[in-house]
Amino acid sequence: MALRYDKGMKRTAVFLLMLGICCGMVSAQINEIDNPSYENGLTGWRTWNRTTDAVRAEVVQDPSAPDGSRVMEIRHTGDKDWSLQTNKRLAVKPGDILDLSIWGHVQGAGYAMLCLSLWDKNNENLAWVFGQTNLAKGTEWKQVQRRVVIPRDVASVQPRVIGEGKAVVQIDLFSICRAGNVSDLRAPGLPDVLTLTNPSMDLRFDTKTLSAQVRCSSSRKVWEQIPSLMEMVLKNIQKEDERTLTMELLDVTADRKFRSTLQLDPDKAEYVFTLDALDQTDAPFSKLNYPPAYRSQPGEYLIIPLNEGISYPVEDETIDPRYLIAYGGHGICMAFWGATDGQSGYSAIIETPDDAGIHIDRYEKKLTVIPQWDPQLGKFGYERRLRYSFFGTGGYVGMAKRYRQYAQAKGIFKTLREKEKEVPATARLAGAVNVWNWDTAPSKMAEEMQAAGIEHILWSSGGKAEEIKKLNEMGVLSSRYDIYQDIMDPANRDKLDGWHPDWIDAAWPNEIILEKDGSWRHGWGVKGKDGQWYDCGMICDRFAPKYAAKKIPAELAVKPYLARFIDTTTASPWQECWNPDHPMTRTDSREWKMKLLDYVSGDMKLVTGCENGHDASVPYLHYFEGMMSLVYYRFQDAGRNQLRVWEEVPENLSKFQVGHNYRLPLWELVFHDCTVSYWFWGDYNNKFPALWDKRDLFNLLYGVPPMFMFTHDQWLANKERFVQSYQNTCPVIHEIAYEEMLDHRFLTPDRNVQQTRFANGYTVVVNFGSEPYMYQGQKTKVTIPAMGFHVEK
Repeated sequence: MALRYDKGMKRTAVFLLMLGICCGMVSAQINEIDNPSYENGLTGWRTWNRTTDAVRAEVVQDPSAPDGSRVMEIRHTGDKDWSLQTNKRLAVKPGDILDLSIWGHVQGAGYAMLCLSLWDKNNENLAWVFGQTNLAKGTEWKQVQRRVVIPRDVASVQPRVIGEGKAVVQIDLFSICRAGNVSDLRAPGLPDVLTLTNPSMDLRFDTKTLSAQVRCSSSRKVWEQIPSLMEMVLKNIQKEDERTLTMELLDVTADRKFRSTLQLDPDKAEYVFTLDALDQTDAPFSKLNYPPAYRSQPGEYLIIPLNEGISYPVEDETIDPRYLIAYGGHGICMAFWGATDGQSGYSAIIETPDDAGIHIDRYEKKLTVIPQWDPQLGKFGYERRLRYSFFGTGGYVGMAKRYRQYAQAKGIFKTLREKEKEVPATARLAGAVNVWNWDTAPSKMAEEMQAAGIEHILWSSGGKAEEIKKLNEMGVLSSRYDIYQDIMDPANRDKLDGWHPDWIDAAWPNEIILEKDGSWRHGWGVKGKDGQWYDCGMICDRFAPKYAAKKIPAELAVKPYLARFIDTTTASPWQECWNPDHPMTRTDSREWKMKLLDYVSGDMKLVTGCENGHDASVPYLHYFEGMMSLVYYRFQDAGRNQLRVWEEVPENLSKFQVGHNYRLPLWELVFHDCTVSYWFWGDYNNKFPALWDKRDLFNLLYGVPPMFMFTHDQWLANKERFVQSYQNTCPVIHEIAYEEMLDHRFLTPDRNVQQTRFANGYTVVVNFGSEPYMYQGQKTKVTIPAMGFHVEK
């Protein structure tokens, strides 16, 4: 609601009226912001920017503003971040409820948001961004409101507007109202502590802090949730039996009630947490971080299934906090996380992952994880579930094997042996190097490779009909690229240098995904003839199977491919579509994506691959491109200019992407006998020659084949090295391709020497270090050279 006032009205009265409306309280409530309408220019405010002289703030006249007068305008010409903040901080207490409001809008490529920074009693910063809410894009003034609850240990806050990128931002009527403290809202007469127990564990629940303390019989360790969450207030709690608590909670920030349960397993050291909204109204829901994180201890590692998997030392200050979705291959690819000291630990399985994710953040200077529940088309939607497991031994391997059991019970588990019975060409995938090459006739290139000793090949680059037939006769697994997500507006055809043959013109504009505001969702960008970028739209997932059924059978009648690579389907998040003609939740999106993959592999009987990977797709897919390449540590813009080989290795890529101190084969410990994992096609074995040996070692250790991308000239110049890469890895991988990975372990404290074991008796040991390692084999001692390996059965 945009308010207009007569010029004769006094500014103070105008603001008090505005304040009463924005805070939902009486107008007598006091605004804590000095100079909130910028009548006194920049008095009480200051700017900061990361790029020198890139930000300018000034008061300007704008008749279209909420009060039809002076407003603050921030012009930022840089690409990095900036802020406008008050000179003084506001004193607060933990549990204080603050109502934030501001009017504004943003023009340009950048963004801006309202937020607070948090400070402790010693004036040390606890968080630079808290309670953030984005300002509206466009030219229309819109009000942004947010209720926040001050966390524990916070003594003062600093009101801020922050942003990043080139933008012109206008703001007005910035207000902060105090609305009491959460301690006043707790129901009286509730017990302070309730305890649950089973033969394997005890759980002590603190009703004041809404946090649990767990002891299990297999370990002397005590796991404690961090009592940091203040937004939730207990209204009622009931101990149903010795294993079950039910409670009613109030989310103060949204005035929303929830029903929650904690239920211990009858026997195991596990419990299930559930959360459901009691009031399923049309009131909007944004996100919720609950239950609290478990406190990390010195010497522990976070265990995160980011693609193949990674471990973060909880005291490692180089790790950036990050949010990872559970509903796509650019987040956690299996719905769990955990923490361990190498033996004891805990894991949490997200049993409702379609609208969920995890926040990796710091508390008490140590990394920890808190779950996040995302909205389903703007609402809470349905009951959310987490399953916590505690153990005294087993470490990250035990976590992975527990998740393997869960995947089997859930029905997202299907072995390659089972898949081969349905798609016989699956056998050609075992130990097959994935090859991308476009400048040579496929059969000629494959013939040269096989003559050099590279026998098993997945040819991903397609080809003419006669070439595909020849490849099949040579024992090659013939495949081609395909996509059912990104499509370009046909109106842009003349603006581009080329038109992708897999863009489906017929889907534009009626079958593309729409945002809540009616705009279309932007996908992959293509640079036009004029140097400008043109974004693709995205097909609503429910239409993808229809177009696959039109395209694939007709093509197979001419080109008898044995395999097909479907780009983006398991990399891109499960999508929401707000188109009133075909609305779609993320759960709907996942189901339609899986129907597409099931059609390709099940109906068309093709060996089927997809990008990155996600456990929801395991029953339908045979291989993944990108599972080996941890998505946030790939080479910058690895999806473009894939053929270019780089001599210089970026530090972040060296440290994490091929960082043997951090990486874990979590995916292989769960699904090695179900799928085959490759590097990303812009991050293949020969992309960085300096890392080629190390990538080969990872391939051998994980039991997955390499990926090559090259021109024919590059093949001729490096033929011996390509053959070496294949011979060092693929003969062994061919033997273990269908086998469960039983174990992975570090044989040295520095993690330089690592070992994996497979169900058919194979053991692989690799030495990532710079010194030889004496390994006690099954029969004799073996010296494994630096950057060397040893395989035994």
